[in-house]
Amino acid sequence: MGRAGVAGRGGSSPPDVRPAPRADVPHMPRIIAGVTWWRALKQTARSGLAVERRRLEPLVALRGAVGLALVIGLSLTLFGPAVAASSAFGAFQAAIATFQRSWRPRPELAIASGTSLALSTFLGYLTGSHLLLFLALLALWTFLAGLSWAAGPTIGLIATSNVAIMLVTITLPTSVAAAAGHAAMMVAGGAVQAALVILFPVRRWGAHRDALADALAAEADYARRLRHDPVAPFDPAPLMTARAAAHITPRQARTRPAELHGARGLAERIRPVLASLADPALGVPAEGPERDRVRELLGAAAAVLDAAARAIRHGRPVDLPPSAVSTFRTPDTGAILSGPPHRAAQRLGTLLRDVVEVAGGPGPASATTPVGGWAARKAGPDPQRAQADGTVTTRGNLVRPGLTALVPAALRAMRAELRQRSAVTRHAVRVTTVATASYAVGHYLPLGHGYWAPMASVMVMRPDFSQTYARAVARFGGTLVGVALATAVVRLAQPGTYLSGTLAVASAGLMYLLMRTGQIAAQACVAAYVVFLLGMGGEQWTQTVPERVVLTLIGGILAMTAYALYPAWETPRLRTRLADWLTAYGRYAGAVVGHYADPAGKNCPDVREALLAARDARAAWQEAVERAEHEPVRHRGLSRAAAADAEHALAQAGRVAMLLEAHIPDRGTPPVPAAACLADALRTATEQGAKAVRERRVPRWDPVREALDAWESGDAPDRVVRRGGTLLLKALDGLSDALDTAPPPMLVDGSDSNVRKRETPERPERQTEPPPETPNGPQGPEGPTTR
Repeated sequence: MGRAGVAGRGGSSPPDVRPAPRADVPHMPRIIAGVTWWRALKQTARSGLAVERRRLEPLVALRGAVGLALVIGLSLTLFGPAVAASSAFGAFQAAIATFQRSWRPRPELAIASGTSLALSTFLGYLTGSHLLLFLALLALWTFLAGLSWAAGPTIGLIATSNVAIMLVTITLPTSVAAAAGHAAMMVAGGAVQAALVILFPVRRWGAHRDALADALAAEADYARRLRHDPVAPFDPAPLMTARAAAHITPRQARTRPAELHGARGLAERIRPVLASLADPALGVPAEGPERDRVRELLGAAAAVLDAAARAIRHGRPVDLPPSAVSTFRTPDTGAILSGPPHRAAQRLGTLLRDVVEVAGGPGPASATTPVGGWAARKAGPDPQRAQADGTVTTRGNLVRPGLTALVPAALRAMRAELRQRSAVTRHAVRVTTVATASYAVGHYLPLGHGYWAPMASVMVMRPDFSQTYARAVARFGGTLVGVALATAVVRLAQPGTYLSGTLAVASAGLMYLLMRTGQIAAQACVAAYVVFLLGMGGEQWTQTVPERVVLTLIGGILAMTAYALYPAWETPRLRTRLADWLTAYGRYAGAVVGHYADPAGKNCPDVREALLAARDARAAWQEAVERAEHEPVRHRGLSRAAAADAEHALAQAGRVAMLLEAHIPDRGTPPVPAAACLADALRTATEQGAKAVRERRVPRWDPVREALDAWESGDAPDRVVRRGGTLLLKALDGLSDALDTAPPPMLVDGSDSNVRKRETPERPERQTEPPPETPNGPQGPEGPTTR
């Protein structure tokens, strides 16, 4: 789904477009709906060769190149070319680690990368003279690197890169003592990069500022879209990113800017208030003076949120638009709005004021206002509201474990993935098999430098199909370009040791600059870097070019073949992901509705915890759909139309639950006893429905329908939760319709029965006995869906 526009960058989220129903289209064979292997290969090749326009970070790239130059220069002067090459690989890998999308302090990543590479190199050298022993070590090291993706992409990438670079660095030492010295220089290379990050920070806390500013700007864009579409969708990805950035170590907590503390919690609470204010089902009518007033408030809220986002992003005071402030100060709102809409407007004004104060704004200076109390200045936002996130905190901060505590956490995550059907475990098995096989092939081929094949395969392989094949194409294409350019430079300039080192630093700096624009650009720079670096060590270009190209091709082909023979397709797991999302949203809706039966105020940790779990399940579903989009076995799972309709239905259910959350009654409000029955029915029905989805049956929602039928209407907030329950049932029925993909029965003349019914609505239907049903709904097709 599209990301919302960012303040100062422009852009907006595309509207949610649902596929039109295709009841009148004949059902096609399932295999036609799938993506063929040829089409999948073309898509992944195009993705691997693509070069994207991304924001470059020249200062960060320059800092990494300077660190690499310092390490190479000192090593050449003190120890010679061989040690310089080893230390250069350590500094090179440490700098790459600092570029990863991680909220952990960059010096920690650089030191961890250099240290782990040093350990790998030393152990690899000790076993390198015995082929079988080294293959056993390579298999163990590669399996652990493949399994480390369970602990996160940053750890997985660092571990994988260390295995690949180890295959080169173990060939440089000539003795055990030399291997220990090379390992020590790799640690020193990582330490140099870490020291440069500390001494010359580039936009300290910049990534955290961007994450929080993106979240506020996404809500500003959402408020603008709500003016024209009261049920506009919202992608919570910016809020999830901001929450990930808010997890900090105790050391980071001592230096975090004040404007980064508290604003995220306020942003989380603004979103349901915006939705409740705009929604016509629980708010004001679709047209009229109330709707016009709501549109003005939404436009003013968007302006305030954009101003706060710009202030947080650039670290400067908030510059509030006077028109937006006057919109919230006008006394007309209380005369136009009443009931829940008026309370939502007041709460929106209060939350926006708190956001402005946290961001460093001066705030309004005068006059009492009935909307949000903008003139009532406070020292800061309410700590209970800002910290009510339902997670373990230390002095109000979301805690991120330190580097030493990260090791047992990573081991627990890796152990949890040790099961046969796990995609991470299958990746670990694949990459281990391919790495050992390709190393053996390279060792016995009369080409020399046999490590190029396993290095290419390890660097190419990823847990999913699209990345593996795209990186394989990019690796080979980038190798051809980089080797050709580097070879031309070497043949024309005939560089010596120091000039080769300078060219290697320039190639690495260019790679740091372009690494986020596409794989082919990064791989071309890496290829040139290795050619120049090994040339600095005394190897001629004729010793590296031919075998590198041939063995890189062999490694890439082996990696692609391994995935085809031992895949971990995401397509067959789409129903499981959808069922997990349904269960999570059922628990979230049940927690929200339950608080109408037992009012506990706005601070509801159980609701918050259920919401975060639902967001994680939604993100897992969307990631699975994105991966399945490029797989050649799409006919084995949900079709694109069924997946899109199911996602739309569950998104609507989540939106309704969010609206109900915005209207949770305060403590002391008279309870709604029927809400407890509805909450239990939602949990039960969604759990049963999730089981039906996994078993390829159409879910039924009889417990929810029975709870609503037994409801006796009363006053507010009874009407609010009763109306919300009806909307939840409608959304769940939409999910059943999306998954009901059985073709309609054909009449004797071959026409579609549902078409005949539409053409002759006045003819009474003959009463027939309904088909038998399972306890959880009619049995759907056993095979894949055909929508």
